Amino acid sequence: MGEWILFAVSVLLLVCGLFLMLSAVIGQYRFQYVLNRMHAASMGDSLGLGLVLLSLCLSTSDGWLIAKYLLVVLFVWLTSPTAGHLIARLEIATDSQYQQEMEMIEK
Repeated sequence: MGEWILFAVSVLLLVCGLFLMLSAVIGQYRFQYVLNRMHAASMGDSLGLGLVLLSLCLSTSDGWLIAKYLLVVLFVWLTSPTAGHLIARLEIATDSQYQQEMEMIEK
């Protein structure tokens, strides 16, 4: 009985992770502004990939494989926000329309 519950939780996490990744791909095509696209992509790669790898951790009993999956999740959660922050700063620094709007707000 416990095996079926573990399997059901694993499938549920996998489906939720795949749904988040699919919605991130759709967001990449639907959104026009770079920062909106980045938000969709960051949710897809950090949370979606985290749920998929957590599902894989639950479905296996090999300790080394679980450790590798968790290291991948840790690496993505450390590098994705840093890369997103750098891309957002570059977009704001080079977007003339954004700079004009900020100047109007300051006046």
